[in-house]
Amino acid sequence: MRESVNVYCDESCHLENDKESVMAIGAVYCLASKKAEIFERLFEIKKKHNLIPKNKKNQKDNRAYYELKWNKVSKSKIDYYKDVINYFFDDDDLHFRALIVANKSDIDYEKFGHTHDTFYYKMYFGMLKAILNPDLAHHIYIDIKDTRSKEKVHKLEHILRNDKYDYAKEIIKKVQQVSSHEVELIQLTDLLIGAMGYVNSARSESKAKNELIELIKHRSKYSLTKSTLLRESKFNIFIWQPQKPYFL
Repeated sequence: MRESVNVYCDESCHLENDKESVMAIGAVYCLASKKAEIFERLFEIKKKHNLIPKNKKNQKDNRAYYELKWNKVSKSKIDYYKDVINYFFDDDDLHFRALIVANKSDIDYEKFGHTHDTFYYKMYFGMLKAILNPDLAHHIYIDIKDTRSKEKVHKLEHILRNDKYDYAKEIIKKVQQVSSHEVELIQLTDLLIGAMGYVNSARSESKAKNELIELIKHRSKYSLTKSTLLRESKFNIFIWQPQKPYFL
């Protein structure tokens, strides 16, 4: 029987006309057998920083009471976010992959025979391609974003299975929508891709976010603005430039 891997995906600034300079798509992934242990550890970090309500009868049913998100990073909670980042780098079972589209407004879709939607699927596929292993079974979870999320999930599932000739659904077991406030590892993905989008758009307005960026740089030993080797398994980055040929 194939060992199972859970892949938790999220995206940032993925809309065509959102006036953002970069698009970030990423995933945190781990063996399915490690999921419960990792969720428990993330819950304990929230508990340590008093982010779990004390008046709940069953606290473990309320793990998403405080949602871990990049846009919530602030000076008052910086120690909590630092603990989460350090935990990610300390746990050998956790891995991250990000694809960053730089200078999004410079993309000439017509030149490559694309619309924004087909380009979106191509980038999502490119992000996941480096994660998928034909010897493993993958359960892919994607955060619900908008009313078209369900349609996008079905199409992405079809694209991934066709690429792997996975007609028996052995490599791609499922691609499923989930709500980020219910899934700790989707929240962790949101934090990491938010940081990647932030540093690659050269923002610097938040002292707390800059502090967290410096910690990620230190722990990963990468600048976060350049592609890593494809074989990098802990913190893998691909920076896609519009002026360069498609890599897929």
